[in-house]
Amino acid sequence: MSESKIIDACNTYCPGPLMELITYMKQAKVGDTLELLSTDNGTANDVPEWINKVGHEMVSSEKVGEVWHLKVRKTK
Repeated sequence: MSESKIIDACNTYCPGPLMELITYMKQAKVGDTLELLSTDNGTANDVPEWINKVGHEMVSSEKVGEVWHLKVRKTK
């Protein structure tokens, strides 16, 4: 059964949020969904680029107030 995890990287700056996501992605199982919370606007570009490069799935990306909510699914 796949799991969902929220990673709160608010108030950290590049490359912090992406590095947090990478750390948790290494621990996740295939099918798990991770939601990264970030107040760094660069994260909205960095995460999709990394996801495309490594071959995982970008589920959603939206900004709610000052916080980016980026959901990704581990595919391999």
